[in-house]
Amino acid sequence: MTERVAFVLRVRPDKIDEYVAAHANVWPEMLDALRHAGVRNYSIFRDGNQVFGYFETDDAAASGEYMAAQEVSARWQDAMADLLEERVPDAGPPTLEEIFRL
Repeated sequence: MTERVAFVLRVRPDKIDEYVAAHANVWPEMLDALRHAGVRNYSIFRDGNQVFGYFETDDAAASGEYMAAQEVSARWQDAMADLLEERVPDAGPPTLEEIFRL
C-alpha cells in the first residue's frame, strides 16, 4: 500500500526567495536519489515562510534509510540549512500525523 508522507518546515523569512530558487533547480543527483528511494508525487507548497511538503512511497522508513545513506542528501540538507530555521536530518524532515483520508 502506498504511504503518504507530509511535513512542514519554516524558511527564514529573509531566505524564502533563495529557497524557492533552489527548488526550481534541484540538483539532478538529488532527484535521482529521491527516485531511487521510491519517492514519487513529491510536491512542496508555500504559505509565507512556511512550506508544506507531500510525497508518496511504498515504504517511508526504507525511503528515509536510503536517503540518509546518500552523500547527496547530506550535501543538499547542508545547503538548505542556512535557508531554514532548523536543519533537516539527512533522512528527511519529521513527518505529520495523518488524521483524515477520503
